[in-house]
Amino acid sequence: MDLLPAEIPQIAKRHGFRSLKLLNVDMDQALGDEPFGVDYGRLENGLHYYVRSNSKPKMRAALALAVKAGSVLEEEDERGVAHIVEHLAFSATKKYTNHDIVKFLESVGAEFGACQNAVTSSDDTVYELFVPVDKPELLSQAISVLAEFSSEVRVSTDDLEKERGAVMEEYRGNRNANGRMQDAHWVLMMEGSKYADRLPIGLEKVIRTVPSEVVKQFYRKWYHLHNMAVIAVGDFSDTQSVVELIRTHFGPKSSAHDPLPIPHFPVPSHEEPRFSCFVESEAAGSAVMISYKMSVDELKTVKDYKDLLTESMFLYALNQRLFKISRRKDPPYFSCSAAADVLVRPVKAYMITSSCKEKCTIEALESMLIEVARIRLHGFSEREISVVRALLMSEVESAYLERDQMQSSSLRDEYLQHFLRNEPVVGIEYEAQLQKTILPQISASEISKYSEKLQTSCSCVIKTMEPWATATVDDLKAVVSKINSLEEEGSISPWDDEHIPEEIVSIKPNPGNIVQELEFSNIEVTELILSNGMRVCYKCTDFFDDQVLFTGFSYGGLSELPENEYFSCSMGSTIAGEIGVFGYKPSVLMDMLAGKRAEVGTKVGAYMRTFSGDCSPSDLETALQLVYQLFTTNVKPGEEEVKIVMQMAEEAVHAQERDPYTAFANRVRELNYGNSYFFRPIRISDLRKVDPLKACQYFNNCFKDPSTFTVVIVGNIDPAIAGPLILQYLGGIPKPPEPILHFNRDDLRGLPFTFPATVIREVVRSPMVEAQCSVQLCFPVELKNETMMQEIHFVGFLSKLLETKIMQVLRFKHGQIYSAGVSVFLGGNKPSRTGDIRGDISINFSCDPDISSTLVDIALDEILRVQEEGCSDEDVSTVLEIEQRAHENGLQENYYWLDRILRSYQSRVYFGDVGTSFEVQDEGRSKVRELLTPSTAQLALKRILPFPCKKQYTVVILMPQTSRVKLLTSLFKSTDNSYSRKAKILVGVAGLTVFALTLWRYSRRTLKS
Repeated sequence: MDLLPAEIPQIAKRHGFRSLKLLNVDMDQALGDEPFGVDYGRLENGLHYYVRSNSKPKMRAALALAVKAGSVLEEEDERGVAHIVEHLAFSATKKYTNHDIVKFLESVGAEFGACQNAVTSSDDTVYELFVPVDKPELLSQAISVLAEFSSEVRVSTDDLEKERGAVMEEYRGNRNANGRMQDAHWVLMMEGSKYADRLPIGLEKVIRTVPSEVVKQFYRKWYHLHNMAVIAVGDFSDTQSVVELIRTHFGPKSSAHDPLPIPHFPVPSHEEPRFSCFVESEAAGSAVMISYKMSVDELKTVKDYKDLLTESMFLYALNQRLFKISRRKDPPYFSCSAAADVLVRPVKAYMITSSCKEKCTIEALESMLIEVARIRLHGFSEREISVVRALLMSEVESAYLERDQMQSSSLRDEYLQHFLRNEPVVGIEYEAQLQKTILPQISASEISKYSEKLQTSCSCVIKTMEPWATATVDDLKAVVSKINSLEEEGSISPWDDEHIPEEIVSIKPNPGNIVQELEFSNIEVTELILSNGMRVCYKCTDFFDDQVLFTGFSYGGLSELPENEYFSCSMGSTIAGEIGVFGYKPSVLMDMLAGKRAEVGTKVGAYMRTFSGDCSPSDLETALQLVYQLFTTNVKPGEEEVKIVMQMAEEAVHAQERDPYTAFANRVRELNYGNSYFFRPIRISDLRKVDPLKACQYFNNCFKDPSTFTVVIVGNIDPAIAGPLILQYLGGIPKPPEPILHFNRDDLRGLPFTFPATVIREVVRSPMVEAQCSVQLCFPVELKNETMMQEIHFVGFLSKLLETKIMQVLRFKHGQIYSAGVSVFLGGNKPSRTGDIRGDISINFSCDPDISSTLVDIALDEILRVQEEGCSDEDVSTVLEIEQRAHENGLQENYYWLDRILRSYQSRVYFGDVGTSFEVQDEGRSKVRELLTPSTAQLALKRILPFPCKKQYTVVILMPQTSRVKLLTSLFKSTDNSYSRKAKILVGVAGLTVFALTLWRYSRRTLKS
């Protein structure tokens, strides 16, 4: 079985990966200190700079200022100050005051918000901007902003007081179940090091009381130009002019003193493993995490690069095994994966994480340790390594083919790592040659040896996380001792690999033929009607050389089912997915697809059934084969697969019952949409009524009749190659003798939901470990059918306007929230081409519980003020600019075009001509942009929302449940305020993989603002 991608003319014409010559590599050859492809240098004041021209996306630039100063540099009374400095930078500098930087960013379409503009970690702080450069002054101003961050942040008492609330809200946002578990694990991992006590968020006491002089002292001490770099990657006509801009804005800057050496903070190693059994009553499930710490490897030579590849192959091969175990009979865990990551500057770790059934953490731990020991004893098979080698070869081939289409932000991040971590930047051409040369040379035995680093004597930390205690530290120690004994005795058997079929489609179908072909030149698409009735529309693009996207949809979904069948059929996708919807078990298909970049997924919604795919042009045949298999496979429920799915579903329901936000989310849905079975959460009693046979039968029927489907394909496709594949694998899908799930979009059953006709304000109280609060404010929306095309676009603009106004008043004026979100829900409406559309606009934020009602009133007052008085010209221009910049970026993305063409087919104005439908929608957008002024925005807010807005809305506030003892105590003495956390409103079933390895990369080490 050939695991490498097949050669096709399309790739050969592009001087593809297969034509790359192998290198005669010297393992001692240095990779080079100078970064590739960039204008790299240093100003006289010590600042490093990196400037590179890159045209993806067009007329945009990704900028960054990197500072080698993070929370580990803080003294005890400064814990949290590094993060506070980052917040203050956007608040006021010498040149920009009163959040003028935020206004500038929004005025040029570069949105400001949580997790978008800066990140503080233990070791460094990075400020990021993504700005248009179609006007020369915009780039200059953006670089001047970064220059202000470097040395001119204003740290006054007033500035600090205004920002404390936002920082405090971010702090509260981390005090949820995940945050507590992650913090505890971090302290355990870093024990004996300063890092253990220097989480970037800091201490509540410091956030509330630190004087401005202490913050200013930290800023002046550690923000030294010698320890900074500015990176600019974008669509520049030349790099030298950008270097001159950097010189203009940064050159005059100077630091007040000579740079202090950045201290080294070691993390001690330990031979004896550390154990912890963490109990978290609000945990979303049970989990096990095993971590093995070690010093960060240098990446200086070709040998170092080979070692890095070997490590990657080891982790890939281990993950393949862990996944296959999770799909066996009575698996020890639901999911398990391994990864390597740099935790802090001196230390990296291998981490293996699993989620499992309640009371099964010991079983999961035993399985995880056994598998690593099995590799030490018996190694990986050549078959396993050939699969992994093909996967990595496919990945680097894709990167090489798109070497001229890399996003500027990705290149910027490479240069950031060069500055902060001394990671070499050698260029994708050389890296592709290296991988192509080295990968075949790495043996199974070399890869298997990496398991020696995963021993419990190698600075190992083992932790279980459960909603209530079932495992003890003694239990964990006993498992470690048991596995060590089995390994010493050689009592662990070799891995038993599965048989892997050669072909996805064993018997090639007879191709269909084209009944009708239409060209829509205005959007450059071709539409085919195939002999089996399937409609296929394709658009050829050159945005990305190695990307083809497609989605097929058919009308008719779960809304057509009677209540007594709903819960069984709604589980169809989950049960069928566990069994294998493409004719093979997921664990087998994974190996069959090794070396190919092709994936297909399915979804059954209220009104539609869809399948979607993403593949390389060279693997389009494989992706379409998967679609063919989807339509021709009859999934039959197996006892074991059904058992696993139902166990996972029950765990998810139990997790919801523990989560404080479940009652909140449930009440929001019940209040706004009624207590219909479509909207209420699934209960254990519902799961026990599920009929697996009915579930699978329904899923089979969902993807059986090709004549009901429209498929849109967008990407780098050659019609001469793609056409025959479409005819064979889509046109070859047999049409059933009688229509199956054939519905007229105008006759579908609508979901039953009714928004309350009056004002309703409710508080949902839930037991919490630490006080949290979340607010959702909702208004009904009704859009008239005759003006639908314009009203839809008005709603989009108004939602952004409302978000801007709420942020202005609640964060920037009152300083009481970290972020706010505004969302529009119109999905409850059936896709009929007649009738008005109903839905809602919701505003959500988290805040201090004690002032939640007050903030709701302030938000209502602000919305009413805009309804009565209008907004400013600046507000409107900001919203228009943000939308325009997002639109311009989207026009260079396959996903954007795929979505727009799909919406054209699904539009109310579609009656067979997708080109006309597309134009009508485009004209609607353009007309609303032309019409949008402060006065028309004011009128739209009156028309689309209730006016006055205070006459009809719902507010649900999540608050901590007050115990009777605390309630009685509060009658006699005052108590400390309780504080909330930032939270998203949860909809749908909670997942069990909450302990994913992003636990490290995105949550604990870094704080984005």
